[in-house]
Amino acid sequence: MPSLKDLKNRIESVKSTRKITKAMQMVAAAKLRRAQEAAENARPYAEQFNAVMAGLAASVGDSDSAPKLLRGTGSDQVQLLIVMTAERGLCGGFNSNIAKLARAKADELSAKGKTVKIITVGKKGRDALKREYSNLFVGHIDLSDVKRIGYANAQDIAKDILTRFDGEEFDVATIFYAKFQNVVTQIPTAQQIIPASFEEVEEDTGGAVYDYEPGEERILADLLPRGVATQIFSALLENGASEQGARMSAMDNATRNAGEMIEKLTIQFNRSRQAVITNELIEIISGAEAL
Repeated sequence: MPSLKDLKNRIESVKSTRKITKAMQMVAAAKLRRAQEAAENARPYAEQFNAVMAGLAASVGDSDSAPKLLRGTGSDQVQLLIVMTAERGLCGGFNSNIAKLARAKADELSAKGKTVKIITVGKKGRDALKREYSNLFVGHIDLSDVKRIGYANAQDIAKDILTRFDGEEFDVATIFYAKFQNVVTQIPTAQQIIPASFEEVEEDTGGAVYDYEPGEERILADLLPRGVATQIFSALLENGASEQGARMSAMDNATRNAGEMIEKLTIQFNRSRQAVITNELIEIISGAEAL
């Protein structure tokens, strides 16, 4: 049975931990507001960009004149997985859920005889995957020194991926990230970015027919690289909001758990102290009676 001193020290330790988790929860809540606004403000642009690109891609089809980023290499043998996670932990299952989705995809592709290559964005994704898939790693992008994610960061990542694609290092590229829904829900998502894949969007054009100048092929050749950067930027913003939401929820749970532990330890401390006092009284009374 722990002594009174041990119990007292443990109570003080848990109280200190509760102060830290409470402070981290407040910081995450403040960051979440900005990150959520950034992610939500980027969605309309990304959706409209997707609608325009989908229309252009549908008009071009799979013809030989279509840009390589749209029609692909004609093979899907070499798959590049871009796993985007956080640089820090203490955010619940945010990082592990993304890594789990990427791990399942890598195992599925390997079972089909495909060649898998992995690029990680964020230390936690690298740490989660390097033990099992270190031989598949071809690159890592560290954003730990970046205070606020910007479009320039997405452009740098996109440039690296496009350079690898032009060098015929892979056939298909897929990004893994968490889409922000609310504070307690972040959905691990896999999205193919090369060859370009667009969701079908019903756009009300009022019966108008667009005539593009220059042709659709030249416009796509210019916009597709930007589309890759836009999708990566959108994923980074969604990840940022998801990370803060997950951290806020995790720190809230940790704070409440610390409070419950303090209550239990305090009860145990009081009972132990009462037992000590009772024993001392018994000894005093027994000594008095002996005299």
